[in-house]
Amino acid sequence: MATTEYETVPAVAREAPLHLGTVVMKFGGSSVADVEKLKAVCGRIVAARESGSRVVAVLSAMGDTTDDLIALARAISPRPHPRELDMLISVGERISCALAAMAIHDLGHEAISLTGSQAGIVTDTAHGKAKIVDIRAMRIHEALDEDKIVLVAGFQGVSTGKEITTLGRGGSDTTAVALAAALGAEACEIYTDVDGVYTADPRVVPNARRLHAASYEEMLEMSASGAKVIALRSVEFARSHGVRLHVRSTFVESQGTWIREEDERMLEKAMISGVTHTLEEAVYRVENVTLERLFGTLAEAGVNVDTIVQTGGEIVFSAPVEDGEATAAALDSLGVAWSSRADLGKVSLIGAGMKSHPGVAARFFAVLAEEGIEPQVVSTSPIKISSNVPREDVERAVAALHRAFELDREEAERAHA
Repeated sequence: MATTEYETVPAVAREAPLHLGTVVMKFGGSSVADVEKLKAVCGRIVAARESGSRVVAVLSAMGDTTDDLIALARAISPRPHPRELDMLISVGERISCALAAMAIHDLGHEAISLTGSQAGIVTDTAHGKAKIVDIRAMRIHEALDEDKIVLVAGFQGVSTGKEITTLGRGGSDTTAVALAAALGAEACEIYTDVDGVYTADPRVVPNARRLHAASYEEMLEMSASGAKVIALRSVEFARSHGVRLHVRSTFVESQGTWIREEDERMLEKAMISGVTHTLEEAVYRVENVTLERLFGTLAEAGVNVDTIVQTGGEIVFSAPVEDGEATAAALDSLGVAWSSRADLGKVSLIGAGMKSHPGVAARFFAVLAEEGIEPQVVSTSPIKISSNVPREDVERAVAALHRAFELDREEAERAHA
């Protein structure tokens, strides 16, 4: 058995009919890293408003602000209290929004900055990894109806227990997509320091091509398999609510990558969308425990499980390295025999077209064999083949697969619709 686990997405009711002029723009930490970059972002936001759109912008904390706050907390306490840590690290996004509102006022437009709770983002009670359970966007609607630009602090909300919560890794992406769904926006634009989604990491494969389009399913697999351009949770949210995503650069005006429903470009003209990788992934082997008991315990510990493979009485699964302490504690609590490896990475081949093209798996493993790379743990889906391989072989495997499947050709880009 091999699966990829995705989080359950709450039902977010659209609070208003589709506003064809409403756009949600999300800017990551590198886009607002300093005063000059933040001012440039405000210029893009104002330009969108002057083009006739109703604009909601979701901002991340400036640069390394969140990391600096976490380091400060750990200098005070080796294990910061989760509630107080959320109170602390949620301030970074509020700083970005308040400064942006000041800059936009100086550019001659009305703007209002809102915390996640003021924007109506309601979450569960899990500090540090909260999930959105509802969007109550009345205050945003009121501000838009008053012709204001609305700036929302990403990565945060208020729990059903009335506490400040943060959404975890990629939380600002999730904030933006959830708001786009609730507001009936025509698109959610994810601005970052790269100009789209590529057929491979350009730092590993210099001749990688930028995709003009990718399906939700392809982007889900790419995000789950190591592509860091957009958070997995936000893609799942977008797919469930039909929100079109546009991943593009903050610093240039060109089109980026549209993430949307599957079309013929994904199925025929370029059967493989890309090769993704991760250099660090812990792989666990557990014996003599039921699936229900094992993964129930891991879920209670807040461990994000990825690949799951069961063979006979042994269960193999992978999880992020950063969840290692929680995973070990959960497995120890079960009183079962287990072992782990932290010397592996993962390489994945992804494409909607492989569903109708036999022989992809054969070629995948042939390429690895030609490179002298031995697969360790293999998992598949209708549009993905993944294998854990020794960490030192990951980048060589990526380059070889990219070359073998001709992803450096112009056709791999998928023409704009």
